Amino acid sequence: MTGARRVDVLVVGAGPAGLATAARLAAAGAGRVEIVDRETQAGGAPRHSAHGGYGTLLHPLTGPAYARLLVTATRQAGATVRTGVTALDWAGPLALHTLGAEGPGTITARAVVLATGARERPRAARLVPGTRPAGVYTTGELQQAVHLYGQRIGARAVVVGAEDVSYAAADIVRAAGATVVAMLTDLPGPQTTPARAADSRLRHGTALLTGTTVAELLGHGRLSGVRVRHRDGRTAVLPCDTVVFTGDFVPDHELARRGGLALDPGTRGPAVDGALRTSRPGVFAVGSVLHAVESAATAVREGAHAADAVLDHLAGLDHLAGIGHLADAGQLSGADRADAVPLLVDPPLRWIAPNRVTPADRLPYVLRTATRLTRPVLRVTQNGRVLHRERLWTAVLPNRTLRLPAGWTHRVDPKDGPVHVSVRP
Repeated sequence: MTGARRVDVLVVGAGPAGLATAARLAAAGAGRVEIVDRETQAGGAPRHSAHGGYGTLLHPLTGPAYARLLVTATRQAGATVRTGVTALDWAGPLALHTLGAEGPGTITARAVVLATGARERPRAARLVPGTRPAGVYTTGELQQAVHLYGQRIGARAVVVGAEDVSYAAADIVRAAGATVVAMLTDLPGPQTTPARAADSRLRHGTALLTGTTVAELLGHGRLSGVRVRHRDGRTAVLPCDTVVFTGDFVPDHELARRGGLALDPGTRGPAVDGALRTSRPGVFAVGSVLHAVESAATAVREGAHAADAVLDHLAGLDHLAGIGHLADAGQLSGADRADAVPLLVDPPLRWIAPNRVTPADRLPYVLRTATRLTRPVLRVTQNGRVLHRERLWTAVLPNRTLRLPAGWTHRVDPKDGPVHVSVRP
């Protein structure tokens, strides 16, 4: 649809987070709620994740079934889902230029929710040298090739990475009829559950090379092998015709960056408080654009939480309009507002999301660590005051989620400076 249009809430991204946000808003009577997504089908990454693990324990689903369920629920709630439409750039504080099959347009909203997701860094972004042969994939490209398009891949594959998504990629390779020659990681061990690592090693006979990186891709026309480098400097060539680069996710934050929204240096996504408000009033962010990358269930929970914050924002706008103070609506939200303070992590923690905190926040936090931690103590402090302390009774691994409850936020003093999260043995 060309031209300029107005909606109440515009959601950018039709993955689990965006769909959950839109469904809750529409069901709550938020007015005209619209989702735009550049893909031709809504549903996000679960559309081409043909394995299980979605839904609930009582109602397990595959990724495509889960995606269909979310899309159906969103449409039944009354939200408009428009696919094949790309949000190009900002046309104003709460307006976006779009481009779809019907031509360019501009959509202005009372609130905007960024649910643009995340992506794996491809081979070029990882600065892996060598030739440019066929047979090089990311996990997402592999999923689409095998599950969406039924394409054949090679016969022998090397999987780069040893986290949950890496083991999922290895399963896809096997489902496509190929052999996983080896998995490799630059870390000292796998970043998945012991049961999953053991299953890969014992049942499938897959070797895991730790402390190992890809030094070079070999082959012309088609990949013929990868040269790997071990931590001690030794190199070796693994013959293969397929390599899958997994993990190393980065938020798809182009819209946030172009809009001048404050970005968190740890997550590289938009900085948000516990209500998922960004630094621009009326703009919210949710899902993997905030923290690459969490489960679909986490994205859905955050979508519902963001929807409640958007409803509060809209109610505030209506109230101000009713009393003739619409110009003050910009003070209603924004992660840089006066009572929001930075939430920082100390090494070896890598990042935390949300990464701004107010005394009213209730959304649990997700964190990542750079190194393995054995039963650490999590400490939350502000200007020397201990706000929260808890012992974790299991090991914490890199590339796996660590959760921090939000029951301590009421102790935050908005005038007392940043809040720090640290770990101790």
